[in-house]
Amino acid sequence: MIPLRDYNPTRRPALLTWGLILINFAVYFYLAQNPVMDANAIQQYAVVPADIAAGRHLGTLVTSLFLHASLLHVGGNMLFLWIFGNNVEDRLGELKFLVVYFAAGLAGSLLQVAITPTSTVPMLGASGAISGILAAYVLYFPRARVLTFILPFFIFTLSAYVFIGYWIALNALQAFLNIGVSGGGVAFFAHIGGFTTGLVLAILLRPREHPDPHPGYGGYP
Repeated sequence: MIPLRDYNPTRRPALLTWGLILINFAVYFYLAQNPVMDANAIQQYAVVPADIAAGRHLGTLVTSLFLHASLLHVGGNMLFLWIFGNNVEDRLGELKFLVVYFAAGLAGSLLQVAITPTSTVPMLGASGAISGILAAYVLYFPRARVLTFILPFFIFTLSAYVFIGYWIALNALQAFLNIGVSGGGVAFFAHIGGFTTGLVLAILLRPREHPDPHPGYGGYP
């Protein structure tokens, strides 16, 4: 399932969400100009679980969040951030939004390291951080409508609860099926760790309730 847009207006521009999107695309296109540079960046700035488990190169827990392996990788992640991030930023405010984003990203990487502590396969991407944003979104806006493209050619409008619920359930299943599997691929446990952390922080940082400025959209529970 691919989200196309949501029907959940915001009250103010989501400057941090757009800033993160621009930074991620800028880093990707800058490195993609030179395959050698791209390879060197992955070697230096991506998370290698074996290194983190040994207490080395801990800074890559942050830098890896801005690296992506392909245009499809960065494009998919930024699509999710664009659709769901603006409402979470609007609800939490800039500082709390950043706390959720980066804490979820770090926690996701650390859970993947805990599951595969001897792996030497580089791990990169903002998926763990964005998983945390999805968790906050479904907590705050469970009834918001999400226009969804379902392969091969179906388009439906689903509630955020259904869309994100299906997404995290599928990731949990994939994580379970990949326990003990070595090699590259999607770091599903990073998604699980990021989502769980985002959900906990969204509960702890949840602002006081206030009336929905856009009644009829199902935005504020």
